[in-house]
Amino acid sequence: MQENLKKIQNQALQEIDQCKDLKSLQDIEVKYLGRKSELTELMHKLKDLSPEEKKVIGPLSNEVKTYIIKKIETTRGALEAQEIEKQLNSELFDITAPGTKYDLGHIHPLSQIQYEVEKIFSDMGFAVMDGPEVESEYYNFEGLNIPGDHPARDMQDTFFVKDKMSDRHGRLVLRTHTSPVQVRTMEKYGAPLRVIVPGRVFRYEATDASHDTTFYQVEGLLIDKNISLAHLKGVMAEFLSRLFGKEVKVRFRPGYFPFVEPGIELDFSCLICNEKGCSVCKRTGWVEFMGAGMVHPNVLKSGGIDPKEYQGWAFGFGLTRLVMMRYGIDDIRLLQSGDLRFLQQF
Repeated sequence: MQENLKKIQNQALQEIDQCKDLKSLQDIEVKYLGRKSELTELMHKLKDLSPEEKKVIGPLSNEVKTYIIKKIETTRGALEAQEIEKQLNSELFDITAPGTKYDLGHIHPLSQIQYEVEKIFSDMGFAVMDGPEVESEYYNFEGLNIPGDHPARDMQDTFFVKDKMSDRHGRLVLRTHTSPVQVRTMEKYGAPLRVIVPGRVFRYEATDASHDTTFYQVEGLLIDKNISLAHLKGVMAEFLSRLFGKEVKVRFRPGYFPFVEPGIELDFSCLICNEKGCSVCKRTGWVEFMGAGMVHPNVLKSGGIDPKEYQGWAFGFGLTRLVMMRYGIDDIRLLQSGDLRFLQQF
């Protein structure tokens, strides 16, 4: 068998050296390395050899096969180079002629801004979290201090799924905000923590230039000891200033949200008129931006955190609205339309 292996190797190398084109080389490859080749048949007979013979014939057969493969690959490279050279010498080829231009895609404006938001908050020590878009009633409502008779539970505002998870968690629902991840994160990581949650949310409502059934939000949550709204004001002023590339002022107004107490509305100084008053800011010099507040004790308890030891604040703003302000888009429906004439502007 050793003699047969050496014979196969010598014959293969001789034929490869005499090969003049790629087609002949392919035939040689099939002849010596194919399933029905003499070398393959010899290797199949290894199982019938004695242990002593296997120690000699096994490595030798692998060595012969590897040598033939390397020789074929080397010859193939040389023949391909010859083919290219022949083609260049026989055909007119203008290397200065422009090539074919192919249209390339790019990142959607929503994703562009989301990446910027994540980068800025990550630099400030916030982790980026995610959660299920099909959520339970418990995490979407009860765990956030939203009782069953709250308007947000109305069928007119929410997409419900028929399946029911359990008596505690209730039915499944397309999440109406990214806030459910607050409770999920507290349950998993405890306190202290600081996170943001960008993601897609759903509302059952009529669509128009400023409303859509599907849009994007960013949730923020910070929990630690001795936390106040002053920390929130500083974080948001820094975030907006970095996002817009210029100093931005923020202010608080009273607001109501069931999962925070006290609740506030946060506005930022209008960048269009520099607080002088214009149509964008409704002549006030300020642009409404988001709702926020100190995390309600009931929400902390739902997440397994002692409200007597820890405090925190949460905020939520519309990422879609932020994109519209950033690029001057006057119809929210354009962002989900898939119209390339619109998307190619970004």
